[in-house]
Amino acid sequence: MNGTIYTGDENGTIAEAVVIERNRIVYVGTEAKAMDMAGNATQVDLSGAFMYPGFTDAHAHLLGIGQREMVLNLEGSISVADVQERLRAYAKIVPEGENIVGRGWIETHWPEGRFLTREDIDAVVSDRPVYLGRSDGHAATLNTAALEMLGIDENTPVPQGGEILRDENGRLTGVIIDAAKEGPESFFYSVLNERRAESYAVSSGFLTSHGWTQIHNMWDTQEALDLMETASDEGELKVRVYNSLQGFIPGSGPNPSVYEFIKGGARVNQNSKVITRAIKLYMDGALGSRGALLLEPYSDADTKGLLLADEDIYLDIMEKALRAGIQVNIHAIGDGGNRLLLDWVEQTFEAVPLEEWGNPDPRWRDEHTQIVHPDDIPRFAKLGVIPSMQASHAIGDLYFAPDRLGKDRLVGAYPWRSLIDAGSIIAGGSDAPVERGDPRIEFYAAVARKSLDGFSNEDWHPEEAVTRAEALKMFTIWPAYAAFQENDLGTIEIGKLADFTVFSADIMTIPEAEILDVEVVMTVVDGEIVYENSNR
Repeated sequence: MNGTIYTGDENGTIAEAVVIERNRIVYVGTEAKAMDMAGNATQVDLSGAFMYPGFTDAHAHLLGIGQREMVLNLEGSISVADVQERLRAYAKIVPEGENIVGRGWIETHWPEGRFLTREDIDAVVSDRPVYLGRSDGHAATLNTAALEMLGIDENTPVPQGGEILRDENGRLTGVIIDAAKEGPESFFYSVLNERRAESYAVSSGFLTSHGWTQIHNMWDTQEALDLMETASDEGELKVRVYNSLQGFIPGSGPNPSVYEFIKGGARVNQNSKVITRAIKLYMDGALGSRGALLLEPYSDADTKGLLLADEDIYLDIMEKALRAGIQVNIHAIGDGGNRLLLDWVEQTFEAVPLEEWGNPDPRWRDEHTQIVHPDDIPRFAKLGVIPSMQASHAIGDLYFAPDRLGKDRLVGAYPWRSLIDAGSIIAGGSDAPVERGDPRIEFYAAVARKSLDGFSNEDWHPEEAVTRAEALKMFTIWPAYAAFQENDLGTIEIGKLADFTVFSADIMTIPEAEILDVEVVMTVVDGEIVYENSNR
C-alpha cells in the first residue's frame, strides 16, 4: 500500500495494493479493497516507492558471487599498476605461506592494452603462488611460483579447447585460457570450495540487497546441490535458485554425474525454492580472451577462437536429456559457436521422434548469444531456443568488440531488438561475478545501450535497445518462462507466489541515466521481507 505497483501482466496493469496469504497473492487492486480484505493482518507501507514483480537474474553463478567477496576483488582496476597496488595491499593481510587468489581484472580499458602477465605479478609477489582470474572467468594469470608449483612449463601440452599463451620469444606469459585454466582454478579454489555454505550466505546477502529474488545458477556440481538445498531450507540462502548442473568439463569430458541426473530427473528441495532440472554445456570461450568461436578469424588475431565441445558426446547428452525432459542450456558467444549450437539442437530434435520427447516444450537455452550471424537470428524462434542474454556485456564489450570483430560483424552483436522482433523472448541476466550483478545496471543497459557514463556511437547499434516494458519482461516473466515457472512467478497476479522488488523511483518513466541511482527499498521472497533498506 501507499505506493505504485507494476504488475507486469499482459494488460500493463498498475495497482495500489496487494494482499498476500501465506506466500501467495490473493488480491491485486485498490488500496481500499485491500484494507477491507486484510483486516488485522500485517500491513507494509511502501511510502511512495515503486514495486515490481521479483527481479530474476537469469544467468549468474551463485558460488562465484560469494567467492568474489572472499578473495582479492580486482573489479574496476584501471591499469596493471592498479592491479599491482591492490595485490600488494592484499598480500599483507594473507597469512604467510598461503596462496593468493583473486579475480576480476580486465585489460580492455587499461593504458597498457594487454593481458596481465606473470612478470607483472612477480614484481609484487614472487615468494608464493598467485592466481588472478580475468573477469570473464575464461582466463587467468599465474605468477612464476604458481607455474612452477603446478608443473606448467614450455613443454606442457595444451589441452583441447584451451591455450597457454607465450610471448614473442616463446616464454610463458602466465596466461592460461579456458580448458588450460580448469585444473589450476580447481586447485586454487579448493580451499574456498570447502567454505561453500559461507559463500552461499554471502551470495544471498548480495543478491537480496540488490533486489534479486531469484537466480538461475549456471554450472554447479551434483555434490553442491545437497549443501545448497540445506542452506535454503535452513534460511541461510534466501533467494530462489534454478540450477543448471555441470554437464561437460572442457578439457576433461562429461561430468560423470550428468547421466545419473538425466536418468533421475528434476529435484526440488523441501521449501521448493531450489529447483534443479537443467544441465549446462559449453560451446566456446569468451570474446575478450579470443576464445569465442567465430565463423571467420578475429580481426585482431590469427584465430577463430576455441571449440570447447565434443560433438559426439554433446549429441549423446542432448538426446538423452531430450528424452528425459531435462532442459539443456548451452554457453555460446561467437557467431560460430551460436550457429553450431543451433545446428546441434536442430539435429537432436530431428533425431528423436516427438512422441519420445520427455517434454514437448523443452525450452532449451542459448546462454549469452552475444555474436550472431544475421542469418541465424530467425532460427531461435523457429527452434524454440531461448536467448539468455546479459545486457551489461554489451556496454562493456562494445569498447573492444570493434577491434575483435570489425565493424561488419557488429551488426549481429548483442542483437536484443532483432531477436525479439523475430519472435524470441530474452531471459535477462548479469553473469555475475563476471559483471557486478546489479539489476539497475542490467535494466539501464537494455533500454539505453550506452556505457554507464552515457557514451554510445554507431558501433554500438543503438537500434538494438529494447523498450522499458520489454526490459521489465527480460528480468521477470521471461526468465520465469525460461525456467518453466510462468504460472508461479514473473508477474504480480492472483495465485502467484509473492516475490517483489521495490525501488525508490519509477524505473519505467525516469530519465534513463537516473535508473542507475535508484535505491533498492525492499526485496520480498515467498511473502517474506528478505531485505529492507535501513536508510529509508
